[in-house]
Amino acid sequence: MEQTFVMIKPDGVQRNLVGEIVGRLEKKGLKLCALKMIQVSRDLAEEHYAEHREKPFFDELVGFITSGPAVAMIWEGLGAVQVVRRMMGSTNPQEAASGTIRGDYALFMGNNVVHGSDSLESASREITLFFQPEELITYTKALDLWVNG
Repeated sequence: MEQTFVMIKPDGVQRNLVGEIVGRLEKKGLKLCALKMIQVSRDLAEEHYAEHREKPFFDELVGFITSGPAVAMIWEGLGAVQVVRRMMGSTNPQEAASGTIRGDYALFMGNNVVHGSDSLESASREITLFFQPEELITYTKALDLWVNG
C-alpha cells in the first residue's frame, strides 16, 4: 500500500477548506495515517522546496508556505500518489478541471490550496521532513477490504 504526503497550504486553511479537502480524500477511500496543523518554518520550507532553490520563484514559494498555518497529512491507499495528484488537478488552477480540488477552489498559480507528492520518492522524502515515525498511525479499517481489494 502506498503512502503520500499532502499539505493544505495557508490559503486553504484561511479559506476554511480543510474539512472539504479531508472529506474528499476520505470519500475516495484513502486512509488518513497522520494529520497535524503546523506553522512551516523558513528552514523547513527551504528544505521542502530545495529542488526549486535556483529558480526565480523560490523566495515567493517559501514566503507563501510560511505565511500562515498549514495542515500536513499522510494518506495511504492503492496508488495513493497518483490518486491524490488526479484529485488535486493541475498545478495551475487555470488549467485544472472542474471537480478537482484546484479546479474548484484555487484561482491562481501562487495560491493553489494544496500540495501533494509527485512521486513515491518525493512522498518518502516529504513524509520524513514533516513527520517523525512515531506520529504515523498504523491501523486496519474494515472498509480497506472493500476499497482496496
